[in-house]
Amino acid sequence: MSTHTATASPEALRAEMVARIRATGHAYRDEVEQVLLDTPRHAFVPNAGPADAYDPYQAVVTHRFEDGRSLSCASAPWLVAAMLDQLDVRPGQRILEIGAGTGYNACLLAQLTGRADLVTTVDIDTDVTRHAAEALSATGYGGVHVITGDGALGYPDHAPYDRIIVTVSPWDIPPAWRKQLAPGGRLVAPLRWRGQGRSAALTDRDGVLVSDSLHLCGFVYLLGEDDGELAGPITDDERVTLHSDRDQDIDIAALRGLLDQPRVTAWSGVTLARNESHDGIWLRLTTTDTRVCRLKVLPDVPPEVCDPVPGWWRLALADSDTLAYLTVRRVDSGGEVHAELGAIGHGPAAPELTEYLCQQVRAWAPGREQDTPTLRVYPAGTPASELTGPVIDKAHSRFVLTYDHRSPALGEG
Repeated sequence: MSTHTATASPEALRAEMVARIRATGHAYRDEVEQVLLDTPRHAFVPNAGPADAYDPYQAVVTHRFEDGRSLSCASAPWLVAAMLDQLDVRPGQRILEIGAGTGYNACLLAQLTGRADLVTTVDIDTDVTRHAAEALSATGYGGVHVITGDGALGYPDHAPYDRIIVTVSPWDIPPAWRKQLAPGGRLVAPLRWRGQGRSAALTDRDGVLVSDSLHLCGFVYLLGEDDGELAGPITDDERVTLHSDRDQDIDIAALRGLLDQPRVTAWSGVTLARNESHDGIWLRLTTTDTRVCRLKVLPDVPPEVCDPVPGWWRLALADSDTLAYLTVRRVDSGGEVHAELGAIGHGPAAPELTEYLCQQVRAWAPGREQDTPTLRVYPAGTPASELTGPVIDKAHSRFVLTYDHRSPALGEG
């Protein structure tokens, strides 16, 4: 911690936080910037010091399960700003928030819509809602409706809602949210499919929810939901696990011990500059490939066992008795150090699967971050003849991701 940070006032730290968020392209809506500047975040996270409260990239855990896992937290401010940009709240709109957190986001929403009583926030945990209600009251926004209940059921008493924002991660969109969203309304939720999570900004278009932005993110999972994500260890010490969706033809148990088999490595020739993201590869593959899933590798796993790209969530492809995943190596290019993306595979078809993954990296590289698909969420039971592309089936929804304007990826026919 710098001397400046340790001695600066909360107001100065808050102004610096917002400036840094703006510099990364978030809080680009003037009204979002203003409410971030006006709201004392430290009042909602009293157990964190001001420096942590106003760190734009730090989430603050406020409640935990008995086993230590995070139950509720104050999301990192940059992500709060990004999702508020996506939500596009207008004055006078009625808002439902799923996941009360600390009450900070509800406070921001109350200011954006102009009346605290137009905001309803729901959480399943009584300790969370009590803390949120107390913080909102102490900061002058006690008019927000803080409800203890199952977020998957929404809150019909105040419906319909012009805006719904979800600050816990659902695997699907529960029917209650659709029913309580006003026609033409907007829903922002950190959805999960094929092992990765994206904050999706969705607008109701005659019963179909259509995205106009997708941000990579991670959140505490929605409790009480019929979650369709499957997970299981693939090493005997259970330090490496594989995560997939239940509509995928992936037998996780059959892959256990696969990392003990000989390794095949291939390199794509595609390099990344410092801090350049590669997550678009994962998103791109979810539009066409049903084998896409996620590896979770604990930090103490040695690279000779599993050596994926850095991060908590790692892209993998599981095909019957073969597994391949993204890896990276440092390369010197013109005197500058870059990172080259590649693939490591195990199993009988490892040479083919690693080369396929490298091909997909090469296909992604020219467009990079501009290459973003549109997510359309249809109700479950929608006939295939009415869908616009390959389907990811959920319990209550059918997800379809398509690129409206781009060349097909390698291997797409």
